[in-house]
Amino acid sequence: MFVYILGGFLGSGKTTLLMKLASMYTKRGLKTALLVNESGEIGVDGATLKAEGYDAIELPDGCICCSLSGTLQTAMKNIEDDIDPDIIIVEPTGLALPHKVKELVESSGVDAEGIFIIGISDVERFQILIDKKEEFIKRQMVGADFVLINKKDLAKPGQVDAIEAWFKKEFPDKKVMVISAKTGENMDSVYEMMK
Repeated sequence: MFVYILGGFLGSGKTTLLMKLASMYTKRGLKTALLVNESGEIGVDGATLKAEGYDAIELPDGCICCSLSGTLQTAMKNIEDDIDPDIIIVEPTGLALPHKVKELVESSGVDAEGIFIIGISDVERFQILIDKKEEFIKRQMVGADFVLINKKDLAKPGQVDAIEAWFKKEFPDKKVMVISAKTGENMDSVYEMMK
């Protein structure tokens, strides 16, 4: 079993990416479970995910990296025991620090072959977030195994290059890929990278 934690600020496209990844994995015959924070910014809940054919567990009331750590760990173990998936994708709130979520997953006792953080940044609001919350964005991305620059389909000329340059300067060893989870652009490459 592999666990992927989606990390990124509110509105970065985590839920769209979650749905795209789940679809990609299930189409390839991999049993996929989704663990979502009920207070997510788009309001996708377990019922919506189940209607799409995915096993889902919701965490109500709060950030999984803070007050609900016991609940996250219990949910991870329940997913493993009850669903026995090949893949678990965890979507915490946009205010979560993904490396803290990873620590909780690691301490949950699940038998994971690998636990990875996917850092997500969006083209549209990147500069605004860097101007106002650069240190927090760095804290979100520091533990990422790789970074996806999302919403390429909405990029203005030069935006993607500027974001790539920022990541190269701040995190020179991180693999960065430009995608559009909405249109599916480069998602096959993301799948290959996640194998």
